[in-house]
Amino acid sequence: MNNLIPEWQPDLREQDTRFKAQKGDFVAVPIPIVDPTIGSGLVIAGAYYYGQTDAEKAYQPASSTQAVAAYTDNDSYAYGLMQQNYWDEDRWRFSGTAAYVSLKLTLLDEAYTDGDFGLDWNIKGTLLKGQLLRSIAQNWYLGAQLRLIDNEQLISGSSQGDKFSGNSEDDTGEAKANGSGLLLQYDSRDNQTNAYSGQRFELDAMFNDEFLGSSNTYQSYQARYRYYHQLFEPFVLGFEARACGKYGQAPLWDYCTLNLRGFSATKYLNKASTSGQVEARWKVWGDLGLVAFVGSGYSADKIKDLFDKERIDSYGVGLRYMVLDSQRVNLRVDYARSGTNDALYLSVAEAF
Repeated sequence: MNNLIPEWQPDLREQDTRFKAQKGDFVAVPIPIVDPTIGSGLVIAGAYYYGQTDAEKAYQPASSTQAVAAYTDNDSYAYGLMQQNYWDEDRWRFSGTAAYVSLKLTLLDEAYTDGDFGLDWNIKGTLLKGQLLRSIAQNWYLGAQLRLIDNEQLISGSSQGDKFSGNSEDDTGEAKANGSGLLLQYDSRDNQTNAYSGQRFELDAMFNDEFLGSSNTYQSYQARYRYYHQLFEPFVLGFEARACGKYGQAPLWDYCTLNLRGFSATKYLNKASTSGQVEARWKVWGDLGLVAFVGSGYSADKIKDLFDKERIDSYGVGLRYMVLDSQRVNLRVDYARSGTNDALYLSVAEAF
């Protein structure tokens, strides 16, 4: 779902670009996507930005209400609203999401398939999520979050995997994942769209409980760290490390994925994963740039078993064309390989 709903939408009101439609403080932009998990398609993202005083502009981004609609060629689609508020000189931050998502995926994890053919995996449902953060030190924020998910999944096809028995069986189920938790963030990046320097750290703990209406009781922990360093003006190194752990009866659609390139996100699904990747970004000439990246990771049913499993490697190259210099917005094309798998990516958001 993160591929359909942008993590960050820059404020384009004052920017001179042909890729936007604008009326007053409302801006809409088209975002093309190609991704091995959801296919090829288009995201239309629109945002209304609220007015600010000169003092507010000096300390915090503009609050906004955003609308997103997306569709891909495998008939996956999503639409939703996002709210972002900043106040008290950016001491407080609120973000909220309300979305409906319908995904038509191919389940490729060998624990559920015979390794040669994937299963049809359809997921549809609603998401409500809210986060409230308070500044506790320079660049540090701590807060609480609430998430309500009501999903229905259908898995069908022929399988000889460990988790499904028999052939041509359907697995149908409705489930809710309602939870609350804590969120810790650190962000010193010089740009949220395409950083040249700085760091970002996020620790996310979510506790899903039947007391809140969740179908199952389980806990989810995720950590993500990103580091950027400009060696010299046209050359930037980026590093990302991720870790994920699930405890209890987590539903399949909320399992940990391996956040590397070169394969579908449904290739490795488990209750624990960890990965790291490095990307070299070189602005070759004018608005044209090249990248090279390499990474590896592990996926297992338990955290203690992670490094006993076979390592999964990923590598590739990419092309960048800067469509908006002032916001460092690139058109991104990446080709990645992992084992015998390969994949092509197209987006206007960096991989990390």
